[in-house]
Amino acid sequence: MTNDTPEQRSATLQQDGLMIGIAGSSLLAGMANSPYFDAGFILVKFLLAPAFFISSPVLIYYFTSLLVSVSCVILAGVPAALFERATGRNRSDTASLLVWFAGVVILILPVLFSSR
Repeated sequence: MTNDTPEQRSATLQQDGLMIGIAGSSLLAGMANSPYFDAGFILVKFLLAPAFFISSPVLIYYFTSLLVSVSCVILAGVPAALFERATGRNRSDTASLLVWFAGVVILILPVLFSSR
């Protein structure tokens, strides 16, 4: 057992909550009513599915959702990485995770306001 202080435990709990928020929010980008879904579907259907011999429409939808969600996390992580580099941080802390979460929220705004 480590000798963590209450402040360290509180910071870890905040970071865990932000990571769950980042992952959960990115799942919204991969939903079928997302404006990003159609472009991802075309990419999976015509480029990835033939290469991996995927012929089931259900699997194509699942892989499209996964691709769009992971792409959202990666794209939202770029500003967080630039923030960490600019401020000289060696590891992610609550501030950089907030930047990452804000990036995900900005990316899912079209999903939240789409009228599909």
